[in-house]
Amino acid sequence: MRRVPAVQPAFVLHHYDWSESSLILDLFTREQGRLAVVAKGAKRPYSQLRAVLLPFQRIQVGLSKPGKTAEEGAPEVLTLRTAEWAGGNTLPAGAALFSGYYLNELLLKLLARQDPHPRLFDAYAATLPELHASEDAQSQAALRAFELRMLSELGLLPDLSVATLTQQPLEAERRYALSPESGVIAASDDSALLLGASLVQLQAALLHGSAGALQQACMNDQAALKTVLRGLLLYHLGHRPLRTRQVMLDVQKLLD
Repeated sequence: MRRVPAVQPAFVLHHYDWSESSLILDLFTREQGRLAVVAKGAKRPYSQLRAVLLPFQRIQVGLSKPGKTAEEGAPEVLTLRTAEWAGGNTLPAGAALFSGYYLNELLLKLLARQDPHPRLFDAYAATLPELHASEDAQSQAALRAFELRMLSELGLLPDLSVATLTQQPLEAERRYALSPESGVIAASDDSALLLGASLVQLQAALLHGSAGALQQACMNDQAALKTVLRGLLLYHLGHRPLRTRQVMLDVQKLLD
C-alpha cells in the first residue's frame, strides 16, 4: 500500500453504522482516491466529528496506518485520527442536493478503492459550487462536465475529435453517436446525436483541463449530450440504474 500522507483533503461520499458509537466512512481523498475509514466515536452526542463529517464539505483528514477492523479483518480499512473543516460552501438544497448525491453515487460505483485521481478530485470540488437549488442550464452543464471528466480519467472515453474506427477528423456539421464499444461513429439518425463541432470543442476543453472551459463547452447540445452520456454511464455501470436518479424521478412525479 502507498505511504499514507499525514494530512490530506477529502470529501465524505457515504457512511455506514459500524457500532453504537462509530461509523465507517467512504472517503474520496485527493492523494489516495476512495478509501474505507473507521471514524471511532463519531456518533457520540458530544463528538467534534459530528459537525465535520458531512457530505459535500471539504475536510482535511489524518489517517492511521491500515490495521484490523470488524469488517472481516480487512487490512485496507484505515482509522480516522483527525478531521477538520477546510472551508467551502454550505450544504446544497433542492435540486442541488440530489445532484450532489448523484455525483457521489457515480464515484462510489465507478471508482476502485485506493486508486488516486487528483484531477477528478479537483473537478468534483469545482462542480459542487456550480449546482443550484433549481435546475438550470449552468447546473446541467456542470454535471455533464463532471461526467465527461470522470469517464476520461477512468479511460472510458475515446478521443472525441476523431471518428474512432477510421481516426479521421470529424465533420463539423455532421452528427455522431458515442458507442461504448465503437467510440465516436457517424450516424444518419439525428436523435440524441452530437454535432462534430460540439465533440471537437468538448475534446479541446478536456485537454485544456479547465473546469470552466469544459462547462462552457457542455452548454451546447445539452439535451443530446445528457442522453448520450447517460447511455455511456449506464453501460459502464453494468446497466444498473442509479438510486439517486430514481429518487429524483419519483420526487418529480409527486410534484407533478
